[in-house]
Amino acid sequence: MPRRLRPEGLEFLKTAPVRLVFTHDVAAPPEAVYEVLEDVRRLPAWHSSVVYARPFDDDTGRLVRIQGRFWFRETFLAREAPTRYAYRVDLTNFPGLRALVEEWRLTPLEPADGRGPGTRVQWTYAADAVPLTRFLMKRGGRRGFGKSFHDAVATLDRHLSGATGA
Repeated sequence: MPRRLRPEGLEFLKTAPVRLVFTHDVAAPPEAVYEVLEDVRRLPAWHSSVVYARPFDDDTGRLVRIQGRFWFRETFLAREAPTRYAYRVDLTNFPGLRALVEEWRLTPLEPADGRGPGTRVQWTYAADAVPLTRFLMKRGGRRGFGKSFHDAVATLDRHLSGATGA
């Protein structure tokens, strides 16, 4: 059954009871990474946990379905090319969630070994949930979310390297 979550803003990224932050470096420049992040329909091509993603409401949000039959209706909070992409979940069927905001930060890296500039991709997962769900997110969730993030960004990196002919 769908539930409406608390409509948190960007400040929740610093105050959430559950805050998980992961980073992964890629070879592509921030502009290329941001372009793929912002293209909602391409999300399933590089993030294996996502089975469906579509924009809605004149591109002010998106609907995302992940493995396990869970879905999220999200509203964009920040779309600051090429450095920041953030959204909150408004509706979901995921059990136990009370509030959820996610942010992707892209920081340019210095060129290495004659290659072009790369990007440090940082993903922040900020959530509030009922006590059991919160406990599970903090314990096993860190490992699971981390693996999902690193696998997705590694796939994105390979996709961008192939797309640019590198």
